[in-house]
Amino acid sequence: MPTGRLSSELILSALLVGLMGCSGDSAPASNEVEQSPADGSELTVLLDAGTVGAWPAGLDPATNTTAGFNLTLMNAVFGGLFQLAADPEGSNPRIVGVLAEGYEITNDGRTLVIHLRDSVRFSDGTPLDAEALRFNIERNIAAPCACAPIRWPWAEENRVVIVDNLTVALNFSRPYSAAINGLPVINVNWPASPAALAAMGEDEFRVRPVGAGPFRIVSNQLSSRLELERNPHYWQAGRPLLDRLVFQSIASEQAAYLALLAGDAQVIEGVTSTAIIEQAKAEAGLTVTPQPPTAPYVIQLNTSIAPFNDARAREAIYLATDVEAIRQGLFKGWYPAAESFTGPGGLFHAAEVPGYARHDLDRARALVDEIGGVEVKLGTLQSFVAEQVVTALQSQWREAGIDVSIETVDIGSLIQALRSREWQALLQTVGSYDPESGSGVTLRFGSGQLFSGVADPALDALFADAASATDMHDRDALYTTAAKHISDNRYAPFLFAFSPTQIVTRGVSGPGLTTPIPPIAINTAVHWQDVSLHHQ
Repeated sequence: MPTGRLSSELILSALLVGLMGCSGDSAPASNEVEQSPADGSELTVLLDAGTVGAWPAGLDPATNTTAGFNLTLMNAVFGGLFQLAADPEGSNPRIVGVLAEGYEITNDGRTLVIHLRDSVRFSDGTPLDAEALRFNIERNIAAPCACAPIRWPWAEENRVVIVDNLTVALNFSRPYSAAINGLPVINVNWPASPAALAAMGEDEFRVRPVGAGPFRIVSNQLSSRLELERNPHYWQAGRPLLDRLVFQSIASEQAAYLALLAGDAQVIEGVTSTAIIEQAKAEAGLTVTPQPPTAPYVIQLNTSIAPFNDARAREAIYLATDVEAIRQGLFKGWYPAAESFTGPGGLFHAAEVPGYARHDLDRARALVDEIGGVEVKLGTLQSFVAEQVVTALQSQWREAGIDVSIETVDIGSLIQALRSREWQALLQTVGSYDPESGSGVTLRFGSGQLFSGVADPALDALFADAASATDMHDRDALYTTAAKHISDNRYAPFLFAFSPTQIVTRGVSGPGLTTPIPPIAINTAVHWQDVSLHHQ
């Protein structure tokens, strides 16, 4: 991938995505092959209990506060208007219609028109038409999840308009070309049955919501186990290819791997342990598929409170951090170093940023002495990679004279800490296929954002202009400028572009499991309607 400028392949990919006003692609090509589900086929998927395997508020898109982390569950139940697809080797990423037939960007980028497929029904048999979609969008815009598009530049009036029975227009106050790339990871993408909601009430609906995806809920033990069966009303004949799908939370990757070897499960999503990945590669009965890296790890600094309201303390963190030692020592150099919010698997990747403050231990020590000492609490989510990285950072920062304590939390506790605005430093991931999508750059660095430690109007303006631009070269240039602005102000040091890995047993295949798709959030969005299990 080039640094700082788009290759012709990326420009072509972006044109396919439709940022220039073209209509969207239809369903993935793999959907065009008619198949019948295996008789009684059932798949069990293991998820990390600390992140993607936690859904404490349920699965209703309007009330699930962790829905952006639960992308794999949401796709299975709700399917999605659109999904991110890629060619079998992971190249040519593009947005494709699933429940939606396509889209158009009109009105100089101020309107996104969504065309629904004819005769799509929710799993309760009621229709997914324009009125049902309008109801869902209006309900989900102001939802408590960070996956709600509340920060989108919605028009003050007529923000969601029914054009006809199968067409809805989303209107913005300014051009917002990034909207289509962001749809697959926000709750607007997961319409739920208005009739089922009215009949059940919100309390019951959050546990057993009704969507139009390939599967419907049989039982739901929050943050523990979700059992699904195929949706008999799914819009596409012959899909899904499985009869049953089970998601099981599990405490550790080692436990998940042992369960896979014992035959208790067939899939582990988002594996990060280098030791387990290497073991799995050596196991003849397993398929190991790394995903294209799109989300760099970043050390977010809360610039509104001490010590990081002092630019010297922020620079000391940059200089005390030895990225190369972490990459090689912990991860065998698998993941590319990052100096900005993009990874080589996504759009607008820049491998280096001019003037970036790289490791310099002597200068870091001098700054800490000049300040009179730096004391910091470093937090992160519970995961193998994150916990290894924060331990290494603690050791490196202590060498520079920085007093460091570590705190690992689950997703619920993390959100509570963010809302308090009293956190100091957090190891997080930032970015996705498009910098504006998912846990993207505005979410992590925008003023007033829950997940941000920065308030900078100049940076906000760069993000807004980049998200609005319809010309891909213009977007690239704006994100390059934004990356340098973050670097020049020492807002948050980046580490490496992380790549989650899928491990499956023999006979399992499907897009996002055995073929790579760039992650649009934490993990790749698996196309569960196309996943199959062939018994050996």
